[in-house]
Amino acid sequence: MSIARRFSRRSILGAAAVAATASLALTGCVAGEDSEATAAEGTGDGVLNIDFATYNPLSLIIKEKGWLEATLADDGVEVNWLQSAGSNKANEALRSGAVDVGSTAGSAALLARANGSPIKTISLYSQPEWAALVTLPDSDIDSVEDLKGKSVAATKGTDPYFFLLQSLEEAGLSADDVTVENLQHADGLTALKQGSVDAWSGLDPIMAGAEKDGAELFYRNLDFNTYGFLNATESFLQEEPELAQAVVNAYEKARVWAAENPEETAQILADVAGLDLEVATKVITERSNLDVEAAPGEKQRAVLEKVGPAFVETGDVKSQADIDEALATLLDDSLVKKADASAIKES
Repeated sequence: MSIARRFSRRSILGAAAVAATASLALTGCVAGEDSEATAAEGTGDGVLNIDFATYNPLSLIIKEKGWLEATLADDGVEVNWLQSAGSNKANEALRSGAVDVGSTAGSAALLARANGSPIKTISLYSQPEWAALVTLPDSDIDSVEDLKGKSVAATKGTDPYFFLLQSLEEAGLSADDVTVENLQHADGLTALKQGSVDAWSGLDPIMAGAEKDGAELFYRNLDFNTYGFLNATESFLQEEPELAQAVVNAYEKARVWAAENPEETAQILADVAGLDLEVATKVITERSNLDVEAAPGEKQRAVLEKVGPAFVETGDVKSQADIDEALATLLDDSLVKKADASAIKES
């Protein structure tokens, strides 16, 4: 049975969800985002709803090259791309059914799963240093300890937020010692520049652009950055395993291509995110490990085990039992083990 024939019922539901949530998913967009993240009208043969994000360079490559469109054309499957402005937006889209596959930080995937979102992590797209604590050059903040009594912009439900929590804990502080302003990533930088907050827990590539313009990364810690997780809804994996495999195959092709073409990868990021090429190159070559082993497994579980208790402490998750259940059921390496980049056609 073809992918398209089996996919028709899901495509109707997915297209309806996209229409209902497209405006929400676009909130907080950064420069370079366009209007492609709209509901697919559908062809009657099926629609794959998948996200792209500036914090997931492999998704940008796949979209730019048109590999999924070329591979799925014979099955009559339309590829509808929805832009995620942050892990929290990707999780919203996954939960609502607006996308079948979405990009988040590992911490955000754990949070979503622990709170009942039926998702699985099917591949890793990076091992980045994409979060840090940021302020302006004239600030009197030089360390995490200096944040006590200050206001910090952070996007709750994303890696920068969890980076902030871990940084505070390490410094002997807690979230109660600061005022967290829940702003989407780009809006957090704007608030910092306008003086509305004292610091910002930033995310690349926006953060790299701010650094070039003079912002200072006053605290960095690679170990507090969780991996880039590619997640899919359980219903999609159960009903469309061949289509899910095609997505993972495309990611494997993009991983190889990015390693062989770092300059063009940086150019693609620059074009989509509206960044100077110099900044995009820094993100790709210095702060993104796109050659990470794609199969989610024990390394990622160990990282999330450290993050999980913080969710319970802050009230983001009800109990440690919910964290433990999520850790036991989130990661799925079955598609990566069967990945075949050669199965993806050139456009």
